[in-house]
Amino acid sequence: MKLYPLQFHPILKDRIWGGTKLKTYLNKPISSEMAGESWEISTVDHDVSVVSNGVYEGTSLIDLINEFPEQLLGTQVYKQFGCQFPLLFKYLDAREDLSIQVHPNDTLAKERHNSFGKTEMWYVMQADTNSKLIIGFKDKSSSEAYLKHLKNNTLLDILDTKEVKKGEVFFLETGTIHAIGAGTVIAEIQQTSDITYRIYDFNRVDASGKTRELHIDLALDAINYDVVSSEKKYSKIENRSNNVVQCPYFTTNFIPLDGGMTISKNDDSFHVYMCVGGSFELKYEDEKYHYTIGDTILIPAKIKNFEIFGTSELLEIYIS
Repeated sequence: MKLYPLQFHPILKDRIWGGTKLKTYLNKPISSEMAGESWEISTVDHDVSVVSNGVYEGTSLIDLINEFPEQLLGTQVYKQFGCQFPLLFKYLDAREDLSIQVHPNDTLAKERHNSFGKTEMWYVMQADTNSKLIIGFKDKSSSEAYLKHLKNNTLLDILDTKEVKKGEVFFLETGTIHAIGAGTVIAEIQQTSDITYRIYDFNRVDASGKTRELHIDLALDAINYDVVSSEKKYSKIENRSNNVVQCPYFTTNFIPLDGGMTISKNDDSFHVYMCVGGSFELKYEDEKYHYTIGDTILIPAKIKNFEIFGTSELLEIYIS
């Protein structure tokens, strides 16, 4: 038995702010009118991805890692993380605004939740006219000012809001207060963590008339009150990997594919490709694999050379 390019059954999550674009735009098998998230590759407790293609169909990602730790994860990733898969990949459809929230850093997350922190990045796949993101403060703030505005229901007055369009990228370090706005479809790459401190939820209620839990006190010492610069500018040279984000947790490149290119890499890390536009083929040894927008592919580290063909936009992610 040998490893090959892997796909997984999406783990679909209904959210109070979700909609139908995961189906209409990304071809996900949803029947709900409020599907908010498609977890593409995950080893979060109780949400472990299961292979959907090839001879390992039906096998959980954790079982596959335990069977092929270095071959799948990579020599350096295995050395650093053991059999833990360190990243989580998602697509999100925000029909309504998400809550304003913040994620703790590694130290706080380990101390409070025995978890990784949650550094993440967003690639805007689609944005309706006037769609917005909230990222950080307009001006340097403080815990006292934050609590005062929260109490007075004026928190939005001190937060930085930005209109967004397709192709924009935002890198959110832990501690950055943020919210995805209505009308956006996002590809998200993050540390393996499901720790979110919800600060403000626009006073909305669910179908039962209940508000969602807030984590105002927990967020106090997790927030970075400085002004942040989160947008990432990047090149879009065709048929090459253009670097977008490089951080200790992951590297992300953007590939505008028009024709073909050969990928050659070492076995330090697995590679993941998120198809954020168009469609393409991947050729490995004598096999061809076909992918389209919304597909996410895990290339085991032991696969060092392959070719891709088509007209597509790809996010290429690995750990360096």
